[in-house]
Amino acid sequence: MPTILVVDDEPHIVDLAKLYLQREGYRVETVATGKDALDRVSKVQPALVVLDVMLPDLDGFEVCRRIRKQSDVPILMLTARGDDTDKIVGLELGADDYMTKPFNPRELSARVKAVLRRYEAGQRPATVLEAGDLRLDIARREATVAGSPISLRTKEFDLLAAFLRNRNIVLTREQLLEIVWGYDFLGESRTVDVHITHVREKIAGSHATIETVRGVGYRLVAEG
Repeated sequence: MPTILVVDDEPHIVDLAKLYLQREGYRVETVATGKDALDRVSKVQPALVVLDVMLPDLDGFEVCRRIRKQSDVPILMLTARGDDTDKIVGLELGADDYMTKPFNPRELSARVKAVLRRYEAGQRPATVLEAGDLRLDIARREATVAGSPISLRTKEFDLLAAFLRNRNIVLTREQLLEIVWGYDFLGESRTVDVHITHVREKIAGSHATIETVRGVGYRLVAEG
């Protein structure tokens, strides 16, 4: 019987999710904080985590980030906000799916089953990202332009990976700060601009370009 860990501090959401998931034959454990979630993931090793973004201590993004450092357990994120910001950030941090509250509990059950099917079938996120003559090997932390290695600092690599995963999509500075630097980053958004300037120089000649979208943010476009 697979175990599903539900992480949410709203009792009615927890009770509803637990009821419908148990009907589908899952064993369900619940916690209300991010710290408890990290503890239960280590001890229980669930088959899937249903993770709310808004938690009373660590937010769901930080919990997702920390889980991904130790486990590839599937994560389905929940949020009360309807815009695309949470979705982009959550998926970039390693979440497998995303639902907006309020939700139909039957849809939650269906999505849990779908995510687990994909996971069991071995459909993991791509570990090699390419655009034009630019290639990033995520697992090896290696980058090349037209086959020649380029040297990227840690945040430059992560920034470029974020753009490649969201090719042609405009990402705001706030989204990039959340994805690359984390929710608790205390620096200025100007650091994004500085890192992008360095990355642009290093990928010159790759036929991949990071464009500035005035008043909004940046996006990566490429030939081929």
